[in-house]
Amino acid sequence: MSSPLEAHLAEDVVKSFQTIVYTCLASSTKRKLTKGKSLRRASTDSCFMLSRGRGAMLRWVVLALFISLCAIAEAQNKKAKTATPPPSRGWGKNIKWVKSYEEGLAESAKSQKPLMVIHHLDNCPHSKALKGAFVAHKSIQKMAKDDFIMLNLVEETGDKHLAPDGYYVPRILFVDPSHTVRADIVGKFGDRLYTYGPDDMELLAANMKKVKLLLHNEL
Repeated sequence: MSSPLEAHLAEDVVKSFQTIVYTCLASSTKRKLTKGKSLRRASTDSCFMLSRGRGAMLRWVVLALFISLCAIAEAQNKKAKTATPPPSRGWGKNIKWVKSYEEGLAESAKSQKPLMVIHHLDNCPHSKALKGAFVAHKSIQKMAKDDFIMLNLVEETGDKHLAPDGYYVPRILFVDPSHTVRADIVGKFGDRLYTYGPDDMELLAANMKKVKLLLHNEL
């Protein structure tokens, strides 16, 4: 289905074509033909002018079509660039995802559920591998949906507490409803404590359960 912009541009092309045709027809009938040599001379001139008029008309039509196609392509490129990705970004469409860290903190305090923050990048192969395993793990998906406020980020928040050992991806941290980052909940890697690989989903699930238990005991 064409967009309103594309329909408008197409309509402008048609109007331009019609205007050019009418102009050429009017100019071709403007001359008064006379008898004899004058008639033949006028006929020759008219044919010559009509030929030139058709050539000019064709050039104008081609130019108008080219400009319109360029405008349509530019509009489509701008639309693609400004398209907003869904909050899930592929990490689980059945999960309710908050759109910002501030919103996540507010929802966590309101619901008394821990906030789970996933830092990742769309073009990072490790992030993509983790995403696939995360989505495929039913227990993780269920806990994320029922027991956590969920946020995934492709940009840093500016809160240094969410980067205890550096700004790398992927990394997953938990924040309790009091806005305390649980730096004690870590993965298996000593140099990057908060990263998980696609083979670490059972560990991640265990850590999610631990966060729930700690929150329950502390309350």
